[in-house]
Amino acid sequence: MRPHGVPCAFALSIATALLLGATTDGFEIRHTDNNAEHIAARRRASNENISPDENNKQFWYDAGNNLLRKKLNSERQYGVAKNVIFFIGDGMSIATLASARIYMGQKQNNTGSEKEMLSFEKFPFTGLSKTYCVDSQVADSACSATAYLTGVKGNIETIGVSGAVSNRDCLASNEPANQAVSSMRWAQRAGKRTGVVSNMRVTHATPAGAYANVAQRNWECDDDVFIDELADKSCTTQPDIARQLIERETGQNLNVVMGGGRAKFFPNTEKDQQNFNGQRRDGRDLIKEWLNINRTSGASSAYVTDRSQLKSVNTSETDYLLGLFASSHMSYNLLANKSQEPTLVEMTEAAIEVLSKGDAGYYLFVEGGLIDWAHHSNMAQLALDEAVMLSKAVGRAAELTSREDTLIVVTSDHSHTMTINGYPHRGSDILGHPMIALPDQMPYSTLSYANGPSYKARYNLSNDKTDDPQYEFPSMVNLTWETHGGDDVAVFASGPWAHLFVGNYEQNYIPHAISYAAQMGPGAELERKHVADSSSVKILVSSSLAVFTALVALLLR
Repeated sequence: MRPHGVPCAFALSIATALLLGATTDGFEIRHTDNNAEHIAARRRASNENISPDENNKQFWYDAGNNLLRKKLNSERQYGVAKNVIFFIGDGMSIATLASARIYMGQKQNNTGSEKEMLSFEKFPFTGLSKTYCVDSQVADSACSATAYLTGVKGNIETIGVSGAVSNRDCLASNEPANQAVSSMRWAQRAGKRTGVVSNMRVTHATPAGAYANVAQRNWECDDDVFIDELADKSCTTQPDIARQLIERETGQNLNVVMGGGRAKFFPNTEKDQQNFNGQRRDGRDLIKEWLNINRTSGASSAYVTDRSQLKSVNTSETDYLLGLFASSHMSYNLLANKSQEPTLVEMTEAAIEVLSKGDAGYYLFVEGGLIDWAHHSNMAQLALDEAVMLSKAVGRAAELTSREDTLIVVTSDHSHTMTINGYPHRGSDILGHPMIALPDQMPYSTLSYANGPSYKARYNLSNDKTDDPQYEFPSMVNLTWETHGGDDVAVFASGPWAHLFVGNYEQNYIPHAISYAAQMGPGAELERKHVADSSSVKILVSSSLAVFTALVALLLR
């Protein structure tokens, strides 16, 4: 469903300001509600949707004091991260996080849902990552994947190569000096088992960052290169992304690969079990080739295509697992055939079980890619639901592992243009349009986009079915495809050396911090700190706590 207009509180404010001559002398912005009905409605909503305790100042003093005590007694963990699980919520902006936690609470019928927390928001250490690429203020998923998976920033639409490689420069991309080594390869060289899980095509930009070096993200199979009118003819002789997964060292040695994208791996003259054609022109069946890779003696491999097959895999006896559950991308959680496709939680769980066999530990990369896909279509509810699904996957990973030896990092590759806006009262439906714009006396939605396919002239949203999962929330600029945003994105970490992820830093710093924590790759060469104490080191600041308690007592007098 597509709305017919912009949520336009912001746009109308701009128009009014222009009419009045928006100078600091001629136009004053007032944060004052002079509508008695609005004020009464907000009071009623507060009585219905929040705990009476929140009206007591002691409630907030206690909440702040308790959190401070927890942080003063927090633990920094040192030693070595035997295991690393790295989650990417593709397009999971900070506005998405805030909206998703409210959405989650409201789906559970919780009052005060604004105070809900996604699983990873409870992690003890948080930072911010700068997502721009070498040639672009706003990143795409290709150059950002290069940054957080290889430690090198590159150009937009390129994967696994430095800024010396421009878009579609396949000759430069084949120069070893321009190729970045994936952190997956660092882990493999350190003897760790490795895996990649996504609900997008496994050859898509984000998962491809784990194993590919390519000058154009869309070259997922040979047909994609052939139909690219801007590609030099010489590029058709270079290995596409699917081939690199099967042929090159990093891809071949991945113990787990799960997601969508089956069509990229088999000939266009054949059909899969869902009656979809393959896309390969070269006649190769890369799935059969994957099964026939000459691996270590006695290693067992399994290929699965649906949820029941995945559930039947004996993970304790499987060394290599390939799961391709859709011809293209997998389905949104709210729209998926649950008997056919596994959830992100189930794929994460199976991957951990397969990878846990190794004595040297493992490195697992998991992408919740459908957050991004929904945002591109202005389908905010689907995006929020996918963020909640990622939260569940992170929560399950935390349950299956120990904080003592497993570093879990959760972040996003870039933001989106969705905002959570207006002044809705507590308990307002996050998918609704509770506020009225004064200039035209029509409602506008709490969630809206700066651009995208949903744009139409301003109209009354009252009859819109915003609870429809495929409802397209309003946008201000008409584009066929909503764009990414250039905001910094949040980083959450738990486990050994998680405190390294505090602060504001370039996105390419993330794999370097992982490398140091797990003693693999370039970080393994750096001097080890706190080597003598490989267990958790508790930071107890008793004197500071005493001072703080005394200050609080003074404030409360």
